[in-house]
Amino acid sequence: MPPAPATATAAAAALHLEPFLPRLTTLSHHKQFHAQLITSARLYFEPSLRARFLDRLALSAHAAALPHALLLLRSLPSTATNDLNAALRGLAASPHPARSLLLLAGRLLPSPSPPRPRLDALSLSFALKASARCSDGPATIQLHALVLRLGCTADVRLITTLLDSYAKCDDLASARKVFDEMTVRDVASWNALLAGLAQGTEPTLALKLFHRLVGSFRELPPREAPNEVTMVAALSACAQIGSLQDGLNVHEFVRKMGVSGNVRVCNALIDMYSKCGSLARALEVFHSIKREDRTLVSYNTAIQAISMHGHGGDALKLFDEMPTCIEPDEVTYIAVLCGCNHAGLVDDGLRVFHGMRVPPNVKHYGTVVDLLGRAGRLAEAYDTIKSMPFPADIVLWQTLLGASKTHGDVELAELAATKLAELGSNVDGDYVLLSNVYASKARWADVGRVRDTMRSNDVRKVPGFSYTEISGVMHKFINGDKEHPRLQEIYRALEEIVSKIGELGYEPETSNVLHDIGEEEKQYALSYHSEKLAIATPPGETLRVIKNLRICGDCHVVAKLISKAYGRVIIIRDRARFHRFEDGQCSCSDYW
Repeated sequence: MPPAPATATAAAAALHLEPFLPRLTTLSHHKQFHAQLITSARLYFEPSLRARFLDRLALSAHAAALPHALLLLRSLPSTATNDLNAALRGLAASPHPARSLLLLAGRLLPSPSPPRPRLDALSLSFALKASARCSDGPATIQLHALVLRLGCTADVRLITTLLDSYAKCDDLASARKVFDEMTVRDVASWNALLAGLAQGTEPTLALKLFHRLVGSFRELPPREAPNEVTMVAALSACAQIGSLQDGLNVHEFVRKMGVSGNVRVCNALIDMYSKCGSLARALEVFHSIKREDRTLVSYNTAIQAISMHGHGGDALKLFDEMPTCIEPDEVTYIAVLCGCNHAGLVDDGLRVFHGMRVPPNVKHYGTVVDLLGRAGRLAEAYDTIKSMPFPADIVLWQTLLGASKTHGDVELAELAATKLAELGSNVDGDYVLLSNVYASKARWADVGRVRDTMRSNDVRKVPGFSYTEISGVMHKFINGDKEHPRLQEIYRALEEIVSKIGELGYEPETSNVLHDIGEEEKQYALSYHSEKLAIATPPGETLRVIKNLRICGDCHVVAKLISKAYGRVIIIRDRARFHRFEDGQCSCSDYW
């Protein structure tokens, strides 16, 4: 039985507890308030005050506050819905959101005593936020069933949270189905699906959804109009696709909506422009942000943009210019180290790494391994892996394998490949790199052995493909493309291009074809790489190409010569960085 108030004085004093609730700051304050609730019996007889106290306690920043809230919850003879919701909310926002799902599951089990609290829309909403943070698709499906069983489908906020959870669990088909079945949608519903599509595998669909929203927003009340969250999601989709024209269109809409001064939107614009190959526009947006309004994300995005385009010295300069009130984080150091890596600034990169003011993680070590490996300092790269305070992951050994391939170190390549096999890696890139190392040394028997292993493990090489935008339409090309509707026109243009750059001294670099075939066959294999087909499109001021793999040496030479022969600027975004070709030169200075 709950205790009665100790004295009339205690009960009277408890009447004055409520105003203190918003002023609780320390864990000690919360415990004293808890004690007062117990001695005055209000803990048991005033569920509204108790639930609000539990909510504050569960969301407190103090590490011991959430466990104390759960202890309080377990001590109650009977639990109200609001009590459970406070705990679910705190756990969903904690570093261990899965515990929120466990708590809910425990409360769903049949029990004779005490009676289980009734679930409501808030209970399910907090649980869905937890499943989204855990990327727990099966839990989201089960929670969806509970939503239907409890008849909560008319709650727009809850259904939006359900949609968001599906999207964050990479179940975009279910997210779209939930959205399509909604009879009433608000801007949060649109934003949830838009962000899910943009950050997932459907950026093109995200842009279609954005245009659909833009076409109907005039019919919506002002509070339901597209907002900065909408713009950030749409810009993220443009960045992923690499469509500059779409990005420019979204930027124009940003101006019309009057949110071009919003820092979050500016940061998204910097990212979009840099990933669409327009570094100048990206930096223009960065410099348009008032210095005092720039955030850590602003600097990180700008430094990363400069680094991706190969301007390591400029990335270092901006890093050094960061105001002292903004402390660099892990992302900042990754961005700066990438800049040093792409520009071959080995000593500067090592200086930054050894001067880090945050503990380096595996990504920082991986960038340093890549930095040393590209520079041919393979022994130091291997020593760096061995010196790490944690085990090397698959990406680190792949980085070392790539460096071994670049510099023809068969022994180190075999060691890295063995480590990858031990870690269970079974991707095509591992086999291709090792095979290429053997091929570069004409060890064709070993090449055959690697390819036999690929076949026996059912691993297939990912084909190279490239995208380019022509008159606002994205065109895709694959190596040796035979399906493009303008194939004959493009092939004729490519033959003319090869003839013209031949006058500048071009000869196919057949050493890039690592197959045991004749010289003529090697030249043919090089001729129709996907980026060459993309480049052989109608001329314009600037040509932008996106490639899924690293650009090969022959295509790099061809792009330089085309930029000189035709006076064109060609920007190629490959798997790792940007190459800007102009007047026969590349921004990478042939270091990639």
